[in-house]
Amino acid sequence: MPISTHVKNLPDAPVRPEEDKDFYLALLRAYIDSANDGIFVLCDEMKFHVANNLLASWLGESENILTSHNNRFPITHFIGSAENNEMFTMQFNKALSGQPVRFECRIFPIQANARWVEISMNKVNMEHGNLVIGVMRDYTEHKLAIARIERQAIHDELTGLINRREFSKRLDNLLENAITHNTNHSLLYMDLDQFKVVNDTCGHIAGDELLRQLSTLIKTKVRHSDTLARLGGDEFGVLLEDCSLKESMEVAEILRQTISGFRFHWQEKRFEIGVSIGVAPIDANCVNTADILSSADAACYIAKDKGRNRIQSYVGAEELTHKRGEMNWISRITHAFEEHRFRLYYQNIIPISATIPCIEHREVLLRMIDEKGKLLSPGELVHAAEKYNLMPTIDRWVIRTLFARNSGHWRKILKKNPQGETETNFFCSVNLSGASLNDDYFLDFLRDQIEEHDIPPNAICFEITETMAINNLHKVSSFIQELKPIGFRFALDDFGSGMSSFTYLKSLPVDFLKIDGALVKGIATNKIDYCMVDSINRIAQEIGIMTIAEYVENDAILEKLRTIGVNYAQGYGIHKPETLF
Repeated sequence: MPISTHVKNLPDAPVRPEEDKDFYLALLRAYIDSANDGIFVLCDEMKFHVANNLLASWLGESENILTSHNNRFPITHFIGSAENNEMFTMQFNKALSGQPVRFECRIFPIQANARWVEISMNKVNMEHGNLVIGVMRDYTEHKLAIARIERQAIHDELTGLINRREFSKRLDNLLENAITHNTNHSLLYMDLDQFKVVNDTCGHIAGDELLRQLSTLIKTKVRHSDTLARLGGDEFGVLLEDCSLKESMEVAEILRQTISGFRFHWQEKRFEIGVSIGVAPIDANCVNTADILSSADAACYIAKDKGRNRIQSYVGAEELTHKRGEMNWISRITHAFEEHRFRLYYQNIIPISATIPCIEHREVLLRMIDEKGKLLSPGELVHAAEKYNLMPTIDRWVIRTLFARNSGHWRKILKKNPQGETETNFFCSVNLSGASLNDDYFLDFLRDQIEEHDIPPNAICFEITETMAINNLHKVSSFIQELKPIGFRFALDDFGSGMSSFTYLKSLPVDFLKIDGALVKGIATNKIDYCMVDSINRIAQEIGIMTIAEYVENDAILEKLRTIGVNYAQGYGIHKPETLF
């Protein structure tokens, strides 16, 4: 910024004789030295005429030395870098020709700290020659902040490794290189074995520390030219440049042995961790990066299927066909949405205890019609959707569709009880996935749908599986506590698939316990199954939770459930699913 500009901004001076130039010069000097920027005046040789105190301190010299008539140095002497000196000289010449300039550079004074600065320069015409007035602003903190943001954009926050987005970019570059120059590279897809044991036993803090330690260890086993990334959860990827499939298998074995030999210690506990590794080539025969990742992921899946803690290369073998077919579900599900081939079905849940009021209760079920018009198995659909993180999209479609089409019916059958509260003799159970409950925006979406369709809360019961509740206890508890006070009901589904879950019932204020069908199916013939169902029912009744038995397929099972005192029954022996709309 020119000194003339600073002068314009000076406060009004006291009335002084016009000839008292010393006063104005002193005032101008005080203003320059109080500035938060470095201010300088250079002659046409880039030597100092003026340098304020702040600039002198940045350059590691006093102003007297900088401006000493016989020993003046050009400003480039303090910039330090040949490249930056060249850039400053070019910008200075522009300013000297009358063109205002502004640019950034980094200065490296010999006797002071290096710093990033923004420099503005303007020419002024003086009686005895042309000068250049400049302002130097410290830009270091701004540059460091940008560098931090840029680093965060490409690195995983927990481990410090490259993140999935940057990994994909580098994979794009390697594929382009392979096609253009006919080179060979490889991708390793690594999925830790037994990581969930650490999380479940010691909590997520321990799991995070394990990931940090392993990341540091793995980095020591790959070359600087390779890319190690955390792809998500307990999955890692490695890009091996100029590495054949045979060589990459050797690298993969080194990594497998390294991780298998690692022992994780946490609060007097010791854990052994394994890893399953899928290896895929990156060469001129590859079509796109999605196929490369898919191939490596498929190979990793086979490694796990064969017993874990092993390596599997992708060579187009038939054993990978099934995995590829499973991954094709991504496009199948996407096309089913686009072509409106999802359907909602329902299955009745009936009271089997004389003390239970007769209220119509249905579970809403999802079905998909395939490309040939055939109804697909729900198990296959849900497994693929969970694997490839499509459940949040499906859950939202179910809720949006159910609420839009059923809200009018629910409003019509509302009634007031003697206490003046709104009731309904009909409600639906809707399954929610763990992915939706872990979605920070799902609750907002649900609130919007409730408000948009004016849904009576007591017409909806959300079902959450026992396994999901245990693995996400805090999230599930918060979700229930948010919606239960306004009237929504909750059921814990598949209860009994993990018998350690009794203690969690005290933390989850659910209305219903759905006893796992694997236990229910055998109660007419298996004493152990009968005792387990009986135990679950008695504990639930004791703490005020009603029970629902799933997979009730015949009268013998139904009779046993009545004897035990289970409240509700559901299954093909009660009612076969029908289309809801």
